[in-house]
Amino acid sequence: MAIRYPNGKKYISTTANTVAKTTSSTFSNRGKTLEDELNDSNEYYTSRGIAVIHKKPVPIQIVNVRYPARSAAVITEAYFKTASTTDYNGVWQGKYVDFEAKETKNKTSFPLQNIHDHQVEHMSQVHDQGGIAFLIIRFSLLERYFVVPFKSFIGKWKRMIEGGRKSITLEEIEEMSVELKPGYHPRLDYLQAITGMVEQPTGERTERQES
Repeated sequence: MAIRYPNGKKYISTTANTVAKTTSSTFSNRGKTLEDELNDSNEYYTSRGIAVIHKKPVPIQIVNVRYPARSAAVITEAYFKTASTTDYNGVWQGKYVDFEAKETKNKTSFPLQNIHDHQVEHMSQVHDQGGIAFLIIRFSLLERYFVVPFKSFIGKWKRMIEGGRKSITLEEIEEMSVELKPGYHPRLDYLQAITGMVEQPTGERTERQES
């Protein structure tokens, strides 16, 4: 199915359509995408009363449907009604949590083209209001996961806007992030990783790039 942005540009998923080669010790996690792993982790958090965090539904307008049989309908083309913000949001320990999840097959850096201006603007607004904004990045071929605080990410974004490199090196991500070690329950305990972010002051406002 072809899904397009409001401006007509074709949408290419950077999370749900990436099937990673995995070295997980549990057979049940083999072949799962980052989205699958986060959804499983969020279900664990909710069932234990730890947090309530969900993937945001995306409003889609269907424009073309094919009927190969009377009892079946296949959507062949659709458009996002509005530009998406980030992938997940919710509440944890009285704090608003909002984050974007991305995968890359690159082994040495994370391409910033995977992030959109309006997503950075949204995370900046969340951060300025005292919420917890961050990214979870999976290097699928390396089977490594990182929680990148928005406060650290924004500096690399500004570097690109000012004409610098269009990616964040793996070494830079290692320095400014908390690496997640996949487990069993939950699969990705990212809430433990962001505990330190809650303790940091959030009064400093970020300079947002005009889109």
